[in-house]
Amino acid sequence: MNTIFDSYEMVAEGTDVYVCDMRYDYSRWARTAVELYGLESEYMYAADDIWEDHIHPDDRKMYRDSIKELFENGYGMHDVQYRARDISGQYYTCTCRGIIIKDDNDEPEYFVGMIRNHSINESVDNITGLRNKNGFFYDINRYLKSHIPIRIVMYGSTNYTRINDLFGYDFGTRIFQHCIRYVLDHNQKIGDLYRLDGIRVALISRTATIEELRDNYEHYQSILERPFLFEGEQVIININAGAIAVDRFDINADTVLSCLTQAYQESKHNNQGKFCFFENGVNKNGIHKLERINRIRNSVAEGCDNFVVYYQPVIDAKTGKLSGAEALIRWKDESGNIVMPNDFIPVLENDALFPSLGEWILKHSMEECLPVLKKCPQFMLNVNLSYAQLQQLDFVNVVKRAIKDTGYPAANLCLEMTERCRFIDMDQLKVITSGLEQEGIKIALDDFGTGFSSLEILQNLHIDIVKIDRQFVKNISEDSRQIAIVKIVNELAEVYNAITCAEGVETEEMRDILRNCDVHTMQGYLYSKPIPFEQFTEKFVKSNECI
Repeated sequence: MNTIFDSYEMVAEGTDVYVCDMRYDYSRWARTAVELYGLESEYMYAADDIWEDHIHPDDRKMYRDSIKELFENGYGMHDVQYRARDISGQYYTCTCRGIIIKDDNDEPEYFVGMIRNHSINESVDNITGLRNKNGFFYDINRYLKSHIPIRIVMYGSTNYTRINDLFGYDFGTRIFQHCIRYVLDHNQKIGDLYRLDGIRVALISRTATIEELRDNYEHYQSILERPFLFEGEQVIININAGAIAVDRFDINADTVLSCLTQAYQESKHNNQGKFCFFENGVNKNGIHKLERINRIRNSVAEGCDNFVVYYQPVIDAKTGKLSGAEALIRWKDESGNIVMPNDFIPVLENDALFPSLGEWILKHSMEECLPVLKKCPQFMLNVNLSYAQLQQLDFVNVVKRAIKDTGYPAANLCLEMTERCRFIDMDQLKVITSGLEQEGIKIALDDFGTGFSSLEILQNLHIDIVKIDRQFVKNISEDSRQIAIVKIVNELAEVYNAITCAEGVETEEMRDILRNCDVHTMQGYLYSKPIPFEQFTEKFVKSNECI
């Protein structure tokens, strides 16, 4: 029986094989079918009765009639389509086909069948033959429901677009297929491969450790980073990898993908292709990071429940009066503890849900700050933009809709572009900033001097405010070079008709030096850390004069 099973399973791509020894009514079923449908074992007695219990009640007679006819006749084919229930209780359309194998005496000996789950069969990528993103999600959900621990790696390349540009799209497709075949031949059966978006590929393993997966990746990396000949062309492929271990099951597949993508982005953008692992540590309340991210994602999906906006004042450098405030998101857990944005924003920025959160932050802060304008007509509300928001094709319309819905004046709104926005095409950024400028909205360049914020941005985009990163002012009391840097940034900003804001101002001495450097506004702990809206208005709006 096992020999027959192995022979059929070898060629049964996309289906689950089963073999029944008809003399003893003893069967062997594919391990994937056991896990997917929650069967009791790979080896079972009276498996037809067990399997019938998983078939939709309305389809059981059709299934039973087909089996009965086949067994009574001793020849022919079992070929029927029905709905089968998986381990979670959900029904999927399946096609089941089977035949009888007879012994030398022409007596029925084995019944061999294959079950094709159509929801899985529709999840195959045509270019690589791998399961696609739908199949990836399907299998993760299956492992989560079955409480099976898994490790996942996401692979990708930083120079694949360059290869397409140099050698053509068809060449790029063939070399991608070549790399996939190499991985399939050399992954030592440690897991299943899936093609995700573009050329990103994922591997799900139930057996390999993270250390083994790291070693496996570094082997691929050592081969691809050296020039090799492919179809007469010398090629180098730079690859990246992020990984995650999933051993918490009260989460969903979208959360897993977001955390995995964050690890991948760390490898690609911050670690020059080094294998990066999502650390699922435990916080002081005993909550694993993966579970907390899942709860935060659920909060976004449920209308941004438990999110609050804190405000940090922006102070006019000359007068010391309130100029505006920067809106900063926070999340409250079930115990009322505040979770800082650094603990979830880097993950959620890779999530399809993030634009919803970004829009909520924008509208909520505008609604809260609208009454402030009655006492402070020049008040400027600063709201951070994320990479995910700016990728929205209708982002400018999203902002215009928020202004219309809240009644907040466009002239009192400043949108800050953060460091990760460097990954967006410059032409796309030009269109966005131009559209915002036409509405009278200000644009700030955050963290100037680091990463994304550079002279190229000032030269190519309309920028109203240049925010000087705190690392260029933190030692300004002792380091005369930092004074010179601030003065140079001021001069640059003037060239492009922008003003400057110094971040990270913590002492009166720093304030006085920066004031002498002619910065326009300041923010930092000297004035206040980010605080809830009620505290902000009590401390800075009611009791302080505004510019």
